[in-house]
Amino acid sequence: MMTSETVGAGTSAESDDKAVVVVASPTEERNPRSVDIDRLPTLEILRLINDEDHRVPGAVREVLEPIAQAVDLAVEALRKGRRVHYVGAGTSGRLGMLDAAELPPTFAVPSDWFVTHAAGGPAAFLRAVEDAEDDAAAGARELAEAVQPGDVVVGLAASGRTPYVVGALRAAREHGAATVLVTANPKAPLGREVDVFIPVDTGPEVVAGSTRMKAGTAQKLVLNAFSTAVMVRLGRTYSNLMVDLLATNAKLRGRMLGILKEATGLSEEECRQALAEAGGELKTALVAVLAGVTPERAREALAEAEGHVHAALAALR
Repeated sequence: MMTSETVGAGTSAESDDKAVVVVASPTEERNPRSVDIDRLPTLEILRLINDEDHRVPGAVREVLEPIAQAVDLAVEALRKGRRVHYVGAGTSGRLGMLDAAELPPTFAVPSDWFVTHAAGGPAAFLRAVEDAEDDAAAGARELAEAVQPGDVVVGLAASGRTPYVVGALRAAREHGAATVLVTANPKAPLGREVDVFIPVDTGPEVVAGSTRMKAGTAQKLVLNAFSTAVMVRLGRTYSNLMVDLLATNAKLRGRMLGILKEATGLSEEECRQALAEAGGELKTALVAVLAGVTPERAREALAEAEGHVHAALAALR
């Protein structure tokens, strides 16, 4: 005998074998603009997909205010020695992993500032572990063990009802963390339970239910904006230059040299010398050159200014 019940934003039907969930979300609806996609020539398929993709940035613009609230929460948490957690499943989990992985080399942040939790674990980054997203207990258990009061936990769920993410956010809140939900479902009930609700209304996908498309693109845009704004607020840039990058390869070493040239107007040889005197620290070399002080004094000023170049220069001048 089969019974059904409402679960989150969908309906669940259970039998002796498997549970079936019918998700009520815009991403699951049929897109009237793409009903003939399987009868179009290749170029027209691509144009259709591209037309739908053009809708995503506008949808993200509509939720900039809650994104700003999330940024402010994260900045406050990191300044107090807390952490930011990304929680997701499938595409959402992989996007969280990607964003967190790129922050240390780009902004020289400690690797534990941004922590990722993906349904199915690290293996899910390379290979889909689809049933793992249904385990709410696993999400709750993982966050209960990892989160601390004052942390910020960002849940990523296109449908807004992924059990793993739901369990994680509820456990995080119980343990004193601030919670954020990024979803493509403006009516997700979970939005009423979190501190910051970011509903990016991307509408039906080109292929119904394929949330790796517009919903995934929206999540990538939100995460790009969120983490970059956090880094800017924490003084990890000077103007629009990344001055906290780690030069771990030849390309980044060249970029470091180019940034110092751009910011100071010095020759390449003078920049090489300034970097060498600063022990390879770009931000220290930059402040030393612009303020006309020793690297040691520049380093002290940056520490007093909590890493903000403009503030360090103002104090030295």
